[in-house]
Amino acid sequence: MGLGDAQVLSAMRKNRLKAVLQIGLAGFLLGSSLTVADERPEKLSAEQLRMAASSNSQQAIAFYREFLSLPNDANRPDEIEALNRWVVQAFVERGFDARLLPTAGSPSVYAERLSEGATKTVLIYLQADGQPVDPSAWEQASPYEAVLKAKDPDEGTWQAIDWDLTHIRLNPDWRIFARSASDSKGPMTQFLIAVKLLSEVKPDLGYNLKVLVDTEEELGSPNLADAVRAHSDLLAADMLLIFDGPPHASNRPTVSLGARGIATVTLTTYGPTVAQHSGHYGNFMPNPALALAQILASMKDTDGVVTIEGFYDGIELDEATRAVLAAVPDNEDEILGSVGLIRSDKVAASLQESIQYPSLNIRGLSAGWTGSASRTIIPPEAVAEIDIRLVMESDADRLISLVRSHVEGLGYTVLDHAPSDQERLSHERIVSMAHSVSYGAFRSDPDSAPALMARAGMRHLYGEEPILIRTMGGSIPIAPIIEALGIPAATVPTVNIDNNQHSPNENLRVGNFIEGIAILMAVLQEMPH
Repeated sequence: MGLGDAQVLSAMRKNRLKAVLQIGLAGFLLGSSLTVADERPEKLSAEQLRMAASSNSQQAIAFYREFLSLPNDANRPDEIEALNRWVVQAFVERGFDARLLPTAGSPSVYAERLSEGATKTVLIYLQADGQPVDPSAWEQASPYEAVLKAKDPDEGTWQAIDWDLTHIRLNPDWRIFARSASDSKGPMTQFLIAVKLLSEVKPDLGYNLKVLVDTEEELGSPNLADAVRAHSDLLAADMLLIFDGPPHASNRPTVSLGARGIATVTLTTYGPTVAQHSGHYGNFMPNPALALAQILASMKDTDGVVTIEGFYDGIELDEATRAVLAAVPDNEDEILGSVGLIRSDKVAASLQESIQYPSLNIRGLSAGWTGSASRTIIPPEAVAEIDIRLVMESDADRLISLVRSHVEGLGYTVLDHAPSDQERLSHERIVSMAHSVSYGAFRSDPDSAPALMARAGMRHLYGEEPILIRTMGGSIPIAPIIEALGIPAATVPTVNIDNNQHSPNENLRVGNFIEGIAILMAVLQEMPH
């Protein structure tokens, strides 16, 4: 805690009653200005939206901290069971009919609030589960005990500060650190708060609101598609809005129109059945790590362009599309510099154009031992984990088949299992290949119904058109919902881009948390097209 914060905290403790009264009065005035009978506005102004989010920030943060305290590893059904009970209750308290939606794994949560005579239905997708945690890698006692932190201006490190400081003032640059702070309990909290605040002013939004809460997203949502198809009548809607992820790096209002899908491939090469002494057998026994390195190197050139024949087939960017992509204000030098790089791959002319192509990424390598545990051996096997990001024009099965054909073209026998002793003695070069397809890509038109609703809310709040992202680089399990229900989708992102999602010390910037509430209120009060 810095000296300035310590002084503020001291002042707070001396004048706590005054501060509480001031905050209460502000909330009272806000409530009275927005809820006078017969004078309720058709649409809250930008100023009223921001005032509502700001005046209720303390209650919102307290609710958020409670939500963050719930473990939510999708690999642990017991954690998801307790989480779901809390989520169902949170929706019920906000006037929704809520229930568990059975799947082949952990159930999702379904909630609805119907409007009499409504002609339009909006489906909202939210996520409640999170990545596994290694508490030892976090700079706090528990990843499930939210910690408020400020950045030390001298050290550049994040230091814990007293939650009581939030009763005096909120610095937008403070961060709240906890697992799922941004991915994705932050957006879900913002939605629940936004709905509650809007309901106090406008109990009937004029359209049916349905919500699907995914509790297996971090597992790749393996059971979501079947569940949506089984309950397609219940989930039927005119459009889908997704509240997830960060806006553009400029932190300007953003609407994303699509996202890439994802498939994975695991390649394993084989050496001696047991690790052998490299002094005795180096230059004699083939090294599987070298073989794997050669295979991987053959898949891309030095500019990062995939050399597997046909990998980019079907991708065509017309002038109108290029104009949409060029309008995104990326500072590519700054993006690269922030992670210590001075050059980019040359798949396309820009970051946004590169995302329109399928990618092949080596996400992990393993062979032998390294560091202090390193040994002078020829390892028995080497493993590469690869992810393939999919776009609308790329079929996952086709790309996986191309990878297999490429490896075979290098002279390898490709198996779908570890080789038997007989297979080892029958083939000179063996690779085992396993693969899975999580879900495909989706992309909607800028003038689709959900995009227009989101864009209208952003224009109302900010007085300008939001940045339109044709396709996000990341992947979310939306394609199965779109395919099952036959509806377009758009994403409204609200968390800071530097949030460490999936990593230790995940966080959400306080300013983004509060502003996100105003954003979602602005979008939700728009009538769907």
